Amino acid sequence: MEKLHVFNTLSRKKEEFIPLKEGFVGMYVCGPTVYGDAHLGHAKSYVSFDVIVRYFRYLGYKVRYVQNITDVGHLTDDADSGEDKLQKQSRLERKDPMEIAEHYTYTYFRDMDALHVLRPDISPRATGHIPEQIAMIEELIKKGHAYEVNGNVYFDVNSDSDYGKLSGRKLDEAESGTRVNTAGDKRNAADFALWKRADESHLMQWPSPWGPGYPGWHIECSAMSNKYLGKTFDIHGGGLENQFPHHECEIAQSECVHDTEFVKYWLHNNMVTLNGQKMGKSLGNAISLQQFFTGDHPLLTRSWKPQVIRFFLLQSHYRSTTDFSETALEAAETGLKNLMSILESIAQAGTPTAAAPFNLEGFKKTLESRMNDDFNTAMALAVLFENLKPLRAGILKGDIPENIAEVQSFVFRFVDEVLGLSVSGQAANADNDAAEKLDHALKLIIELRANARSSKDWSTADLIRDTLAQAGIRIEDGPNGSTYKLD
Repeated sequence: MEKLHVFNTLSRKKEEFIPLKEGFVGMYVCGPTVYGDAHLGHAKSYVSFDVIVRYFRYLGYKVRYVQNITDVGHLTDDADSGEDKLQKQSRLERKDPMEIAEHYTYTYFRDMDALHVLRPDISPRATGHIPEQIAMIEELIKKGHAYEVNGNVYFDVNSDSDYGKLSGRKLDEAESGTRVNTAGDKRNAADFALWKRADESHLMQWPSPWGPGYPGWHIECSAMSNKYLGKTFDIHGGGLENQFPHHECEIAQSECVHDTEFVKYWLHNNMVTLNGQKMGKSLGNAISLQQFFTGDHPLLTRSWKPQVIRFFLLQSHYRSTTDFSETALEAAETGLKNLMSILESIAQAGTPTAAAPFNLEGFKKTLESRMNDDFNTAMALAVLFENLKPLRAGILKGDIPENIAEVQSFVFRFVDEVLGLSVSGQAANADNDAAEKLDHALKLIIELRANARSSKDWSTADLIRDTLAQAGIRIEDGPNGSTYKLD
């Protein structure tokens, strides 16, 4: 098998993946800030890393996948000013911040479950790890990398000669790019908050050596990843928009406190765009996943099934932008239906004939080579269609290869376990669709029978009842109308 190569944002090139510990992958991905419903941009990120986790497990690695929940400290402005996003939302909804966090954490996992995104092995909350964050901040102060001013604690970027190595930004660029409303008590504009002072009106605050306050956004991920994956681990992932300042700051504070490399491979997914502009809550153009599932949004003309959304996202490489349109979703829906039709034919193949065996090893090798090239799901899907279409054509003609059982086992395992396009789930959706259609048809028939009865056309009414009964469908008449039961 070809070696797995990943694009490392830190080195800006593809590198062979070599785990720190043989057979084990430690992976941390920045999770959602839970102040609103998940949208298509979130789906792009978490479906992408879901496939990466799935593929590592397919290759035989034991994976510890950590994905945090940010429930405090993420401010509305990257320059350490503005309001905590959860506190702002709590004011808008007139709820306690923890109510906001609980509600949107629930809806996040609900929507990810619908997309067949596997739950992380560990989902730590920032508010549950305040002691670890305070301990890291104290150590940074002790080592001369941080300073306290009036209850605020900042990281001194001038103390870290490597600051900017992930994003490629120099210190003067970071300073010039800082918003004009930067906190006035910093030594340098590019310094970032580790701890923020809270006044009495701030609903989310904890005691600390520097007075009551709450943690900065960046220190949260450093503390939680360190706790569950160690001082150095294999992969840190997240959206490209988090490369700076969030991930840059994570590297600086983590490597300064531990005096060792923080992460070996940095992986970043690209964004979802709408008419060329990033789709996001802060820009006001986001479509929540629930709105996709229900069709309740001005930009949508209909609802879309979660599996179609997942297939749509898998059609582009995780490092490429994905431009949203309903036309693209329609194409994805057609592609998914075609794939499932092919798989259904393969699943229903009968007893092998004298046909030559399917080149399973060659197919498997090609498919894995695409995934080993930085998890290229778009190319993997192309390989599936290119190889399985001729196989289905042969099966329909009665040419069933002698190794069909092995082919079925591998294909369904790959589609299910790696791509997360659950064939069984698709079958269940098909069953649900059929049940809905049957329900609509039977209700119409019952309405026609009711019209016949009101017109005293007893022969037609009895014919409908008796014909349905022969098909195992029993009509029950009651004071509130007629209903049916399937015998």
